[in-house]
Amino acid sequence: MEFAYTRSTGPVVGAFLTGLRDRKVLGAKDSTGRTVVPPPEYDASSAAPIEASTLVEVGQEGTVTSWSWNPVPRLGNPFDVPFAWALVRLDGADTSLLHALDAPRDTITTGMRVKVRWAAETVGFINDIACFEPVAS
Repeated sequence: MEFAYTRSTGPVVGAFLTGLRDRKVLGAKDSTGRTVVPPPEYDASSAAPIEASTLVEVGQEGTVTSWSWNPVPRLGNPFDVPFAWALVRLDGADTSLLHALDAPRDTITTGMRVKVRWAAETVGFINDIACFEPVAS
């Protein structure tokens, strides 16, 4: 099944994607003071538009808050070998970002430290983050 559509990104998501192109991860301050990554166009608590001026850079390292092993990758997954999907709370963020984690299954734990592995070429898309990988201890 396929859903062919075009979506404009808006000023906040557009700035987030431009940040990825420049190898920076941006979050937005919401009405409660939390830094939300990825930044939404609208505040979840107040429903007010998020202003691009509230964007702040967060760290490129973070902590795995949850994960799930993907033993049989599907077409379109970031890897063609088993890997994990992980929720990662980047340093300076108050929410977690879902992305692929490249690490052996027996080494993955909730609470482990990981870092962004950038794609060789960044273009302003979520795949500019190729995946997360463990931080060397």
